[in-house]
Amino acid sequence: MTGFGRFKRDGSGVREHTMPETATPTEESLVTGHGGRLLLLVSFGWFMIQGGRLLLPPLLPEIIADLNVSATQAGLALTTLWGVYALLQYPSGRLSDRLSRRTLLVGALLLAAVGYVLLSAATVYPLFLVAAAVIGVGAGLYPTAARALVSDRFEQKRAAAFGLHTASGDVGGAVAAGIAVVVVAATVWRAPFLPVAAVVVAVAVGLHFLSREPYEVKRVDLDVRGAVSRFGENRRVAALALAYCGFAFAWQSSTGFLPLFLREAKGLSPALASGGFAALFVVGALVKPVSGRLGDRHGKARVASAGIGFGAITLTGLLFVEGRVAVLAVTVAYAAGLMSFPPVMQSYLMDAFPDASMGADLGFARSTYIGVGALGPTYVGFVAERADYIVAFGGLVALLGAASVAVFLLSRAED
Repeated sequence: MTGFGRFKRDGSGVREHTMPETATPTEESLVTGHGGRLLLLVSFGWFMIQGGRLLLPPLLPEIIADLNVSATQAGLALTTLWGVYALLQYPSGRLSDRLSRRTLLVGALLLAAVGYVLLSAATVYPLFLVAAAVIGVGAGLYPTAARALVSDRFEQKRAAAFGLHTASGDVGGAVAAGIAVVVVAATVWRAPFLPVAAVVVAVAVGLHFLSREPYEVKRVDLDVRGAVSRFGENRRVAALALAYCGFAFAWQSSTGFLPLFLREAKGLSPALASGGFAALFVVGALVKPVSGRLGDRHGKARVASAGIGFGAITLTGLLFVEGRVAVLAVTVAYAAGLMSFPPVMQSYLMDAFPDASMGADLGFARSTYIGVGALGPTYVGFVAERADYIVAFGGLVALLGAASVAVFLLSRAED
């Protein structure tokens, strides 16, 4: 399989991947041609969805004060968003296999826009929870179908394409942190979410016109039993998904509460804490394409293991360092290790899935590890209330270390 993909359906309705006869590896451009334009547009959609969601963590102190809720309740709202997001990963992949990527992507963007509109009007905690859940639905339907589309279009440059695509979400997080600083200084926390909704709708319109796939709406058997059976038969995929759980828990804990950790445990000002949060994504946007290319050249499992292991070491350092410069420097190092993991591991997982069920299998894996990770914000809020943020974040070190060792052992077993 090389070049750009086209799709046909056999008599059973299963999506088959076929290639145009003129396709060559040189056509796998990340920025030009129809495939490159699709990659850029679906990546911009991910930028907007992630950016909108990641406005919440740096605004969390203001949200807690405005809605008069506890840290645990705030963590529960983030867990609701991420939990719904996780639950929809498998249905998203299955539906994108049986319907079309276009159907899922456009629908997901429109649902996410509705959620952001609700968030812009959330003056009470119950509405805040509802908005979080609706955003979780839209966000949950989008990324598996987007990653399946990226995998459809790229083979020789697949990890690099994943690096660019996943980095777009990190750019969204960095922009969100900057916007949050302005919001805290100048207006109410709800102000940015209506503009986010408008841009998300514009992306949906753009994808509607660019995609060549048809819209398809019909009843689809989710075949959860089949997905579970495939995972049970593929021990490598099951082990990789388990290792990914450790990363996902640490990632969602960090994105949910890193600004509060830097403010409460390290004494940084709101602006500097938002800057540290932004560094997580700025560094990720730079590191992910590099780690993707390194994974293509030197082995995806080795690069993933080294990156997340470095994340465990630097998070340990972050627990103990003091002083603004040292704290921010170690935060940047932690971001470099943590964010090098997703593109190579997602590409590694995609390599292990059969083409006919690629979207569904990726969705099932993502439902598993993101579902576990969704518990992270509630865990941090709960532990921080009863102990402190140092203890809460200390628990993440062991998870990252275990994930690093697991991936390393898998890579050795394949040598």
